[in-house]
Amino acid sequence: MDTVREAILWERLEKGAVRCGLCHHRCRIAEGKRGLCGVRENRGGTLHTLVYGRLVARNVDPIEKKPMFHVEPGSLSYSIATGGCNFRCLHCQNYEISQVGRRGGPIPGRYAAPEDVVDDAVATGCRSVAYTYTEPTVYFEYALDCMQLARRAGLLNVFVTNGYMTPECLDRIGALLDAANVDLKAMTDEFYREVCGARLGPVLDTIREMVRRGVWVEVTTLVIPGRNDSEAELREIARFLVSVSPDVPWHVTGFFPTYRMTDVPPTPASALAGAREIGLGEGLRYVYTGNRPGSGGEDTVCPSCGTVVVGRLGFSLTTRNLTPEGRCGGCGHVIPGLNMGGGAP
Repeated sequence: MDTVREAILWERLEKGAVRCGLCHHRCRIAEGKRGLCGVRENRGGTLHTLVYGRLVARNVDPIEKKPMFHVEPGSLSYSIATGGCNFRCLHCQNYEISQVGRRGGPIPGRYAAPEDVVDDAVATGCRSVAYTYTEPTVYFEYALDCMQLARRAGLLNVFVTNGYMTPECLDRIGALLDAANVDLKAMTDEFYREVCGARLGPVLDTIREMVRRGVWVEVTTLVIPGRNDSEAELREIARFLVSVSPDVPWHVTGFFPTYRMTDVPPTPASALAGAREIGLGEGLRYVYTGNRPGSGGEDTVCPSCGTVVVGRLGFSLTTRNLTPEGRCGGCGHVIPGLNMGGGAP
């Protein structure tokens, strides 16, 4: 099956060039060249996606792995990805698939029709489809077709994203996007430029805009020793999230040396505990520690009475004390999220 299709959201420029409008790079792409993502190419003055349906990953995961802690807790999520990414993070954990295509040449993957993805998701008992592992924005055309079918099948659509999509891209997703986990990698433009090849401002704008549009948003910050772990920076992230909504869950997760950042040590568990305390102290109601199972920061605790309403160990649930309506079993306080009590989407 041909996985090369005409792209969405682009415009023609002079001398056969095109401009992509999917993400905030807004790449100007000359004839025969690819955008920064490595998977969108100008062919004869028309922008094409090279990865429509060309999956490099296709798994059934716990929704907690995304991480999403306030979307159908304990459920399964059908997780897919094509190659490519519009960031070049030096610490990328999935660099083998995210950085393909940047130097031209063939792109790996095996074709799966959107119908096959949704049928498999239903057959395996999944409650959602997650567009994850790489950056879903760069395979937007395929994701959009899958999302439409998933919605008809009663499944939730979840993006795990760097948050660099344009407002036009969000407009096209419309009401099809139910939830997103957005990486807020740091709170300085310097970090984004040097480590990710991007800018901070558009990510903050995306978080605000998603929440404004009614998308359920959770945010993840990978805490990297010496790079983004100062108390001042973590406090600034927490304050930003509180300004958006104190109910936005914040996942502070542990770094492990990888890819082009192998000279930095792993994040101490104490640093994650400290980041969690900063978030809670600034007024966030739900702050979680990640990549350190059993550290004590994985449970969802009712902010009203302190009851553990969802207990976790890694990606597994150990406790559930929620009513079918998603209220705390201790005091009846509503725990925000999507289908927290296990009701139908």
